[in-house]
Amino acid sequence: MASPSSIGPHVLVLGGNFAGLSSAQRVRQFAGPSVRITVIDRKDYLLFVPNIPADVFEDQDPALRQRMELREVLAKDDIAFVQGEVKAIDVDRKRVEFVPNERPGSETQAIGYDYLVIAVGNRLAYDAIEGFAEFGHTVSDLYHGNRLREYLHRGGYRGGPVAIGSARFHQGNGAKGLQPYPGGSIPDALAACEGPPVEVMLSMATWLGKHGLGGPDKVTVFTPAELIAEDAGETVVKQLLEIASGMGFHYMNKTQDIRRLTADGIEFADGRSVEAELKIIFPDWVAHDFLKGLPICDDMGFVKTDLLMRNPDYPSVFAAGDAAAVTVPKLGAIGHQQTEIVGRQIAKDLGALTAEEADRPLQPVVYCIGDMGGGKAFYIRSNTWYGGDTAVLKMGRMAYFLKMRYRDLFFQTHGKTPDWGLDLAELLAEGHTG
Repeated sequence: MASPSSIGPHVLVLGGNFAGLSSAQRVRQFAGPSVRITVIDRKDYLLFVPNIPADVFEDQDPALRQRMELREVLAKDDIAFVQGEVKAIDVDRKRVEFVPNERPGSETQAIGYDYLVIAVGNRLAYDAIEGFAEFGHTVSDLYHGNRLREYLHRGGYRGGPVAIGSARFHQGNGAKGLQPYPGGSIPDALAACEGPPVEVMLSMATWLGKHGLGGPDKVTVFTPAELIAEDAGETVVKQLLEIASGMGFHYMNKTQDIRRLTADGIEFADGRSVEAELKIIFPDWVAHDFLKGLPICDDMGFVKTDLLMRNPDYPSVFAAGDAAAVTVPKLGAIGHQQTEIVGRQIAKDLGALTAEEADRPLQPVVYCIGDMGGGKAFYIRSNTWYGGDTAVLKMGRMAYFLKMRYRDLFFQTHGKTPDWGLDLAELLAEGHTG
C-alpha cells in the first residue's frame, strides 16, 4: 500500500468498538481534515455490549437491537474502514499486518502509519475455564446472550440455584507508578470488571420473581477479590453488599479463581464450591496474541502508556480502552475518557491544539449504570479507588431511564453523544430518589 506520509499524516486506529470508534472520531474532531484516518476491525459493526443482559431477561434478540453498522458511520467523517484481522505490529517500521476477513483465504496485507491508536479491546478467555463450553453461560456477546435467552425462556432452565461471578483477572505491570490523583495509584484488580456480575445478579433475582421461581435467596454472587466491584470503592461496595444481603443474596469472596464448572456447580481455586444449575460467568480478560512480547506492551500484553495515553518509548503509539494497561477496571466509561485525550494529543502534535488545551491527563472515574430488572437500575460514580474523593450510589427508575436512553442517544448520534450528556446524567441520577 502507498506510504501514508506521502499524502499527509496517517492515523491508524486498530479496533472499531467503543474505544476505536470514539478515538477515530475524536482525532477527526480535534485535528480536522489535515489527517487521513483508517480504522481496522475484524467485524463491520459496533456491538453495544452493556445492554445485552436487558435483552436476555426481556426475551429480546440482542442481535437485532445492539448492533450499529460502522462503514456508513465512519464515512460521514471521511474515515476509511478496513474489515480485517490484525496479525502483527512492527513499531519500528511503523506498519501493521492484517488479513482481510470478509471471506476466508485472504492474503496478508500491510499498512503504514504515522500515528497508531491501539483500541482492540481484549480476548475473553472462556476457553481457559474448564467446563464452560458444556455448563457455562454468559452475556458478553450476541451468541452467548441468545444462548442464555433460549435457556431461560424456552424451557432449559429448571429453576435450580444460580451462581454469578468472575474468574481471576491477570492484570500486568504496565500501569505501575502512575498517579492519576495526588497520592493515588492504578490499583491491582483481581477481576476485570464487576459491574456486569452485580447487574446480572440483581436482574436475575427480578426475573426469578417475575416467573414464580424464587428470588434473591436462590442466587449466589462470587468474586476472586476481597470485595466484589472493588473498583467502585469501599464506600459504595459496602452499601451494595448491605442492600444485597438484606434482599437475601448469597455472597462468596476471595474464591481466588474458577477451577472448573460441572453440571452441578462451580469448583473454586481456594477449595470451596457452590451448587448451581445455572452458572453465569465473566472470564479473565487477556491481551491479543499479536500484542504479547511487543516493546510497547507490559508483561501480560497490555499496551503501556502514560496518563496522556501515549507509549513512553514510542510516542507515535497510543492506546485506549481495554487494550491499555492503565484501563483498570476494563470499563467502557474509562475508555471513553481516554479517547478524548488521544484525539487532543494527536491534534497537539499536528499544531491544531495548544499544550494547554491538550495536556489534560487521565483521572479515571468509574461510571456504571446497571439494570436491576423491573424498570430500575443502579448508578455509580466513584473515583476513590484511585485516590479521589467521590463515591455516589443511587438506585431507582431514573437510573434505568438513563441507561436505556443512553443506548438510544448513542445510536442516534452515531457514537457522538453530546459533551453535556454526562453532566445531565449526573444531575438527573444524583438529584433523583427512586
